[in-house]
Amino acid sequence: MAQVTRVTEHGGGVWSIPVPIPDNPLGHTLVHLLDTDRGPVLIDTGWDDPTAWDTLTAGLAACGTSVAEVHGVLVTHHHPDHHGLSGQVREASGAWIAMHAADAQVVRRTREAEPSRWLLYLEEKLSAAGAPEEHLAPLRAARAAGRAGLPGQRPALPDREIVPGELLDLPGRRLRAVWTPGHTPGHVCLHLEEAHPAAGEGMPGHGRLFSGDHLLPEITPHIGLYEDPDDTTVIDPLGDYLDSLERVAALAPAEVLPAHQYAFTDAPARVRALLSHHEERLAGLLTLLTTPLTPWQLAESMEWNRPWEQIPYGSRNIAVSEAEAHLRRLVKLGRAEAVPGSNPVMYQAI
Repeated sequence: MAQVTRVTEHGGGVWSIPVPIPDNPLGHTLVHLLDTDRGPVLIDTGWDDPTAWDTLTAGLAACGTSVAEVHGVLVTHHHPDHHGLSGQVREASGAWIAMHAADAQVVRRTREAEPSRWLLYLEEKLSAAGAPEEHLAPLRAARAAGRAGLPGQRPALPDREIVPGELLDLPGRRLRAVWTPGHTPGHVCLHLEEAHPAAGEGMPGHGRLFSGDHLLPEITPHIGLYEDPDDTTVIDPLGDYLDSLERVAALAPAEVLPAHQYAFTDAPARVRALLSHHEERLAGLLTLLTTPLTPWQLAESMEWNRPWEQIPYGSRNIAVSEAEAHLRRLVKLGRAEAVPGSNPVMYQAI
C-alpha cells in the first residue's frame, strides 16, 4: 500500500505529485497535473514500479480526479523516472502519449534492439574510453549469461509528437513546447503562457515553466554522450545544453516547476549559475589535461559528490559519459585534442 500522498496545489489548475523512484538518491519525480477543458493531462508519469503506481493513483485522487480521467501524457524526456508509467496510464485511461521526435526515436530503438546489443555497445564504449579490465569483466559475464542490458526494455511508444515552438492541443490552456536538448536529445520544457496565479501580487516574469530535468533548483543535470549503438553522429550534448539554458533564460518565467526537488523563481539567475559552473568545470578539466588522459582517467580525476572509490559501478559509467561530453565540448572549442595514435584514445589540452 502506498503511503498518504502529499500533493501540492500550485494554483490555476496545476498540481504536483511526488512519485517515488526506487533505490535512488533523487527520491522522487514530481509528476505535474494540468487541468484542461478536456480533462487532466499529466506532465511525466514516474518510474514503472508498483509503489510508484500506487502513489500516482493516490495522488490523482488527492487532486480530485483519477487515472481513468487522464486525457493525455506529455513526456519531457524518455528516461524511466519520467516515462516509465506512461504505458500503464494509457492502458487505464486511453490517454495519448506525446514526446519529442528525437526521444521517441530513442524509445523505438530501445524497444527493437536485442538486449545483448546494449551490453556489447557499453563494453566497447567503455573499453575505448580506457576502462580497466575489472570494470569490463562484469559486462562480458552478463552478455555471456544472456542477461538484459538496460532497465525498461519495452517503454511505451508515444502516439503524438511534441513539436518545438508550437502550442500543444490542450483546450483552454496555452502551453508551448520549448526544445531543450542536452540531458537527452529530445528533452522539452513546457511553457505555460498564462498569467501566474500570483501575478496580481506583483510577481515578475512570464507564466510558468515545466522544466523536466533541464533546470533544477540545486542539482546540475547529468550531461553525457547519448547512448545509441546505431548512431555514429558526432554530437556535442554539453554545447546543446548550454545553448538550451540561454533559450530558457530568455523566457524569464515567473516560476519554474521542475521534475525533481521543488518549484523556484528567478530562472535567469539559476541559468547564470549553471553556465558559470560548466565554464569552471571545463577550465578545471583543461588543467587536468596538461597531462594526456583517457576519458576514464579524466573521470577518475574529476570532482564528484563522493570519492571515486565510493562511486557505484553503474554510476561510474555515467561519470565517464559525462567526462566524454565535456571532452567533446573542449575539442569542439579547439581547447583540447586527441593524442594521435593513442589506444585507448587519450586527450590533451591545446
